[in-house]
Amino acid sequence: MKFAIATAFAAVAIAAPLSSYAQFQNADAAVKYRQGAFTVMGAHFASIGAVVKGEKPYDKLSVEQDAAVIETLAKLPWHAFTPNSATPASKAKPEVWSEADKFKAGAEKMQAETVKLSAAARSGDLAAIKASFGATAQTCKACHDNFRNK
Repeated sequence: MKFAIATAFAAVAIAAPLSSYAQFQNADAAVKYRQGAFTVMGAHFASIGAVVKGEKPYDKLSVEQDAAVIETLAKLPWHAFTPNSATPASKAKPEVWSEADKFKAGAEKMQAETVKLSAAARSGDLAAIKASFGATAQTCKACHDNFRNK
């Protein structure tokens, strides 16, 4: 029985990355996936931004939940930047692929900043949230400036 469970687990572990790869063989699916992740991330980021700008009252739980969603979503879109997905529907500049190391470094920096934002949100320290929000926003802006068409 243990062997059967281990075999099933191994099969799933091997197949999961392959199904993700197969999912993005279709360029439109890759573009929609990453745009969806960025759209949802942006909505939660805007919610924290409204607090940071004083447009919305600070609610620790709400900011903490928004930051947790952002941290999770920050890990998702990158594997959907497949070479076949440089389509007219995409806002990605060709530099995403021609400067792949720089793009990857920017993605990793953004992910690291979202971890810090989430930690600041859990702390309840509004000054720390504001500082971390600004640092995270800068990573987003850098990527948009370098790798996203308007």
